[in-house]
Amino acid sequence: MGRALLIEQPAPIAAAPLRLVERPVPSVGAGALLVEVEVCGVCRTDLHVVEGDLAPRRMVVPGHEVVGRVARCGADVTGFAAGDRVGVAWLHATCGRCRFCLLGRENLCVAPRFTGYDVDGGYADHVVVPAAFAYRLPESVPAATLAPLLCAGIIGYRAYERSRIRKGQRLGLYGFGASAHIVIQIARFHGCAVYVATRGPRHQALARRMGAVWVGDAAATPPEPLDAAILFAPAGDLVLPALAALDRGGTLAIAGIHLSAIPPLDYAAHLFHEREVRSVTANTRADGRALLRLAAEIPLQASVEEFPLEAANAALRRLKDDEIEGAAVLRVAG
Repeated sequence: MGRALLIEQPAPIAAAPLRLVERPVPSVGAGALLVEVEVCGVCRTDLHVVEGDLAPRRMVVPGHEVVGRVARCGADVTGFAAGDRVGVAWLHATCGRCRFCLLGRENLCVAPRFTGYDVDGGYADHVVVPAAFAYRLPESVPAATLAPLLCAGIIGYRAYERSRIRKGQRLGLYGFGASAHIVIQIARFHGCAVYVATRGPRHQALARRMGAVWVGDAAATPPEPLDAAILFAPAGDLVLPALAALDRGGTLAIAGIHLSAIPPLDYAAHLFHEREVRSVTANTRADGRALLRLAAEIPLQASVEEFPLEAANAALRRLKDDEIEGAAVLRVAG
């Protein structure tokens, strides 16, 4: 038997909708790995799933920033063995046959499955993942440091690439949570000047400590025009000031899976001079591998606050209230 936190009915996190249950250890089929979870990151996407902002799911275990060890390999698995350290991320599986998968754009697959949403995730003692979608993780890095890389890091990296920022340019970050505090390290590694617009003194102080050249309130105007910007906050009204802050030819990448309504745009103020808006949809496995290589090269450091598995409701509430500095991580084992 093992523990798991279930969404029985999506509801505001203040109602503590996650319920801890005991259940049999999941079976593992051909081509899959049974992973014993050590830690699982707490992602804003988990909050959207728990509260029903995404198409509601019931009786599912959230969590998709999983670090653990292989407990058992299913039939036909090669390249993994019991005891290997692995990571499990948001993208659980793709069809491998649609036009997007065949073009190498599997993040746009027409029939994907996602960890902690379509299938049970890592807010549990065990999780099952197709071996082809598991990431090998280094032994030398603490599990709590690795966990945020598996979504906040990967999606942040894809958003960074989608923003078309170049080395040495000016990058704006709107919102400064788990993803942004990783992306600022990538940007500074590439010689970029980073301008951070975010609410809350805790996030603003962290941005300053991590090397932002300017920090302002969420909708504040940076003192210099930006070559690119990334919107991490799930607030559609921030699209307008982010676009207005761009220099000619600049790009805004919107990183979230969920965004509140965007107010009407003014063509001259927000889009003219070839400013662009680009969305970010999930990630490819190539993104994940690239981010993990870069994490080792820099090396990336995650600021984390740990919670026991049983405190997941509290961790998500604090995330919603912007009380987490960096990333939250659930300690499941060890």
